[in-house]
Amino acid sequence: MTPRPAAARSRRAIALPASMVLTAALAFLPSAATAAPQGGTGSTTPSSSAAAATDGEQLSYVVNLRQGKGVSSVREAIAKAGGTIVEAYGQIGVVVVHSANAGFAQEIRKASGVASAGATRTAPLPAQSTTDLGAPKVLTAEQAEAAAQRAEAGEDPLQPLQWDLPAIKADKAHEKTLGSRNVTVAVIDTGVDDTHPDLAPNFDRAASVNCVTGKPNTADGAWRPSAAESPHGTHVAGEIAAAKNGVGVTGVAPGVKVSGIKVSTEAGFFYTEAVVCGFIWAAEHGVDVTNNSYYTDPWYFNCADDPDQKALVEAITRATRYAERKGVVNVAAAGNENYDLASNSITDPSSPNDTTPAERKVDPRECFDIPTQLPGVVTVAATGAKGLKSSFSNHGLGVIDIAAPGGDSTAYQPPQAPATSGLILGPLPGGGYGYMAGTSMASPHVAGVAALIKSKHPKAGAAVVQALLKLQADRKACEDPYDIDSDGTADAVCEGGRVYNGFYGAGIADALDAVTQ
Repeated sequence: MTPRPAAARSRRAIALPASMVLTAALAFLPSAATAAPQGGTGSTTPSSSAAAATDGEQLSYVVNLRQGKGVSSVREAIAKAGGTIVEAYGQIGVVVVHSANAGFAQEIRKASGVASAGATRTAPLPAQSTTDLGAPKVLTAEQAEAAAQRAEAGEDPLQPLQWDLPAIKADKAHEKTLGSRNVTVAVIDTGVDDTHPDLAPNFDRAASVNCVTGKPNTADGAWRPSAAESPHGTHVAGEIAAAKNGVGVTGVAPGVKVSGIKVSTEAGFFYTEAVVCGFIWAAEHGVDVTNNSYYTDPWYFNCADDPDQKALVEAITRATRYAERKGVVNVAAAGNENYDLASNSITDPSSPNDTTPAERKVDPRECFDIPTQLPGVVTVAATGAKGLKSSFSNHGLGVIDIAAPGGDSTAYQPPQAPATSGLILGPLPGGGYGYMAGTSMASPHVAGVAALIKSKHPKAGAAVVQALLKLQADRKACEDPYDIDSDGTADAVCEGGRVYNGFYGAGIADALDAVTQ
């Protein structure tokens, strides 16, 4: 199978290519197809990932230890089964292992100290490299002076194109506060270009890392995307905390810090070992909020009746729970396929997406999109410029916690002037700006609001911040019928009432309440 573009695998963004860049206040207007849900091709029964490993092809595994067991209790068994330990996260009893033994998972599951184990991928391990984007971009003296004047006047030149900020009252919130420098939001994603003029002032290098292999790489700049990689993480970071500095755009919380935790391979895959590393790093490096605009590859949904997929769910659940116990609020995008995640049957055509997908029927109440559907994670749906559920946004009563602007086709939900695009504007690597849409863009809006809540209530734990997000949200009732393309046929069904429903959860995130209540 020919791999899909890296931007597609983030699976939470409907993204424009990096070449579509704004260097001034010029808007790129995408076609309706740009905002179409993503998918793939694909058996009517879940396929086992164990069969994908063959002798000679090295795969990555997670080995989850039984409670009370340390790495020493399984070290010998791992070696006997042909495995090499890459990293051991004793805090949560998860060990990352590489092995070229096709039977490694089956063998290690028999060890007395092992609760579960599974391959994190169905394709062999690739070589990895990271390209440094170079030194921070420097403004000319004239640009710096103009930026200072705009900043003093409270203006960023592209902010008028950001319809999403007033949609959650962030513009009004900024009149009260921009957020605290003591709060950090980690963007667990494709990497962040901290040299971008809108991100450099707020970037937290100490909380940034490359986790792609499952082992933290703390080399300077390792968190940046290479020139060939997706701009996704940089865009997300800007939505959260682009500085209010007279340059470019404004973030939801432009006074807080943002860090980059790179977990995406050069081919654009987000594998379990990297995601586990990301959450543990965030938990132990002063991060207050994580944004997770992806699903963990290669399975869109991970089913407990498959031993590999079960192990992936357990590993990431342990990691998110550990982060929460450390006070981290984990925010995640709901997905872009217009799935009803509260239904009892969904056709998944795209898994496993790193080799050959096979169509399968799954029950999303038992097969999970991770980390999005994990307990304790704030699940975010997307809305467009008219305040309606985005045409592509996943939904589901009891699954969606809250909603926020993620953009939509301008043909479906056009913004009010002076904004010209129904998508979300944000920074791109190299100093540019561009539009993207997806629940990928909705999630960072909520992460930004969570950062403002944490700024207002610095001693609040993760559960309190989550509760305030929902309590302060603006209630939003279902549309009946929901016919976003006006063709006379309902495009999705919303269940629930005004206080809580499957499209908007508790409602639309409210930045103004976050800084005043």
